Amino acid sequence: MMAFRPLVRRALGRQGSRVTQTVETKKPARVHLAWAVAAVGFVTLIGAAGFRSVPSVLLDPLHEEFGWSHATISSAVSINLLLYGLISPFAAALMDRLGLRKVVSGALVLIALGSGLTIFMESSWQLLLCWGLLVGVGTGSMSMTFVATITGRWFVERRGLVTGLLTAAGATGQLVFLPLIANLATNYGWRTPALVAAGTALAVVPLVLIFLRDYPSDVGLRAYGAPEGSLAGQRVEATGSSALRALSALRTAARRPAFWMLAGGFAICGASTNGLIGTHFVTAAHDHGMPITTAASLLALVGIFDVAGTILSGWLTDRWDPRYLLIAYYSLRGLSLLVLPSLLGPTAQPSVWVFIIFYGLDWVATVPPTVALCREWFGVDGPIVFGWVFASHQVGAALAAVGAGAIRDLQGSYNLAWYLAGGLCAAAALMSASIGRRIVASDALVP
Repeated sequence: MMAFRPLVRRALGRQGSRVTQTVETKKPARVHLAWAVAAVGFVTLIGAAGFRSVPSVLLDPLHEEFGWSHATISSAVSINLLLYGLISPFAAALMDRLGLRKVVSGALVLIALGSGLTIFMESSWQLLLCWGLLVGVGTGSMSMTFVATITGRWFVERRGLVTGLLTAAGATGQLVFLPLIANLATNYGWRTPALVAAGTALAVVPLVLIFLRDYPSDVGLRAYGAPEGSLAGQRVEATGSSALRALSALRTAARRPAFWMLAGGFAICGASTNGLIGTHFVTAAHDHGMPITTAASLLALVGIFDVAGTILSGWLTDRWDPRYLLIAYYSLRGLSLLVLPSLLGPTAQPSVWVFIIFYGLDWVATVPPTVALCREWFGVDGPIVFGWVFASHQVGAALAAVGAGAIRDLQGSYNLAWYLAGGLCAAAALMSASIGRRIVASDALVP
């Protein structure tokens, strides 16, 4: 009987009812499970971003087969981008209530359904439903809040490094998949990449179910790097509604001009990256005679340089005033967009390579300084406020995706879209310059 009691206690610990008894007694694994959780998160985020990239390569094939306008097809991308941002602040509420595995697995199934059902499309509203609604909700459930949840629960040491890597995965995955998707669409038709995306989403589900856990304490561990006796990584039962807390943080933040300057600048950031370049660069380059596969490969290089740019921006944010970094990023991005129409041609000239490298380094370089300013102005609610700022990023991306498509339909080129985006980036630089400094002595929310 005495030998049976420890088994009962361990079983109860696995169910989460007496976690604290197992946390201190279980010897740490050779390789902490946190790294497996982070690895699954990395794969999931790359996949989620890759699924969002499929429609940008299929603009021309869908237009040729169904006769739908570029604005109509771009509307599906627009809905996708919009939901990806708007779902983000509320995804944490479901993760608190249902757990990471259920939410992420359900999201992957939604993505598989949305992608797979497109092969049966006959009307444009079905494209809006599949790639817009289903894939948008699915990928939105695995956005920035997913990154914050993993790093916040599973890591004490290396938290910044893991956050940077997971953020880069989400931004880069959309771009590195483009050459594969373009090749599949060119050689086998647009339905093949749609089915590949559906199958890939389903293939990730077993990894999520096996390796993803809500808290380290659920398996008798502390968070990676947490000292003995630390509460980091232990299950905390949710009190109140997470959704209400997200709305409350928004209501408080909206009273400060700094929030609107950050949100406005980040909306322009989304418009000039995911909405414009991410969605329309391939088609715009093809308009100038460049093969789709070549254009997609160039855009994939943006994702590769994005990793270095994100890490460098984080390093600079620790040492420089984040406002000055945002001013520089938005100003240089605006100038590059103004000259882009003169760079595009049938082949990738050296000037185009310079643009790709520069744009890659600048792609999500705005994230670390924006996060830093959210923390500076809004204290412990900074991450939640950043969720809403990120939502504005996707609103801007959605408007740019459909707006640039409409400009292409009306004028036969994207030139006006590039010029407008360049001007908006100048406005974002001015918004960043207008944000004051507010040094917070503690993590408490500034009254």
